[in-house]
Amino acid sequence: MQKIQINDDGFYGAFGGAYIPEMLYKNVDDLKNQYLKIIESDSFQKEYHQLLKDYVGRPSPLYYSKNLSQKYNAKIYLKREDLNHTGAHKINNTIGQILIAQRMGKTRIIAETGAGQHGVATATVCALMGLECIVYMGEVDIERQAPNVARMKMLGAEVRAATSGSKTLKDATNEAIRDWINNPNDTFYIIGSVVGPHPYPDMVAKLQAVISEEIKKQLLEKENRGHPDYIIACVGGGSNAAGAFYHYLNEKSTQLIIVEAAGMGIHTGESAATSVLGSQGIIHGSKTLLMQDEDGQIIEPYSISAGLDYPGIGPLHAHLIDSERAHVFSVTDKEALQAGLELSRLEGIIPALETSHALAVLDKMKFTSKEIVVINLSGRGDKDLATYMKHCL
Repeated sequence: MQKIQINDDGFYGAFGGAYIPEMLYKNVDDLKNQYLKIIESDSFQKEYHQLLKDYVGRPSPLYYSKNLSQKYNAKIYLKREDLNHTGAHKINNTIGQILIAQRMGKTRIIAETGAGQHGVATATVCALMGLECIVYMGEVDIERQAPNVARMKMLGAEVRAATSGSKTLKDATNEAIRDWINNPNDTFYIIGSVVGPHPYPDMVAKLQAVISEEIKKQLLEKENRGHPDYIIACVGGGSNAAGAFYHYLNEKSTQLIIVEAAGMGIHTGESAATSVLGSQGIIHGSKTLLMQDEDGQIIEPYSISAGLDYPGIGPLHAHLIDSERAHVFSVTDKEALQAGLELSRLEGIIPALETSHALAVLDKMKFTSKEIVVINLSGRGDKDLATYMKHCL
């Protein structure tokens, strides 16, 4: 199998790169030239891992899900990213990026958010480090993710509504990029997923790789082998999946399962199933798979989950799909809601709606009793309780 890695120009196979306005060249080049030196430095590694341990609460547990295992005839483990400070995997990335921003002398932080978890994680680290924080969020998402909006404001962040387009994650990202163009000198853009121009996809994947690093060690302790048969993760942009997959990208014995949002159904016109509906295109600074019409105009995505209704995916995941290294499942709103309710009642864990999409795949696969399955439980469901109550209770 060909090694999966990024090249010097920021491409995974045919996907990636940096397609950016001229006014952002200096910002992106500065980051590209410095991020690896910073991340690999002893001072960064010491501070980063100390904060992950004492502030975030890592390592997150790898929990053997006895009841799910019995139902689906496999050894099912849940990587409990929902137990991190702020309730999701997003904090792994924002801790790392805020340390990079400080080392580059930036004093103003901007971010985009969909479900609100990345916004909360960014607001959290800005409060910790005493930096100005502005979070862009789609007007629709502000309404359906009210608890996270309140958390961001309590943490001292300014939440700015994106009112164009579908008023969701894509549009919040557009607004954040416009801000960055207008404030290039003092501003650092903390992107929340493995999307955007190089070096963001690689940088975010490296910061989230702590997830798969821990999975290897924890599985070795529990099962006497470090590799599972399957790793399952939901993908909007794809940072939680990139983190869970990272140390297994070139491990042929582990199957990588990407789960995307089919919304009301793949071909209903209300979907975010990029692997099926997408084609090669450029969005937010990188070449990837993108939902677009014949004229290259973006087709608005839909999902009940605010973190999965993005019209593209990260270039790493586009390459994994294109090279057939990863297998993709598309899960509808209805299937995700049912899977979230099932985990709640079988294990006493209420998952985020994003994570519920990953859990729904269990009903679409067949396992043997000895196969080990790891599902990245990317976030907790507090923020989605109103949606669960509306549709399930």
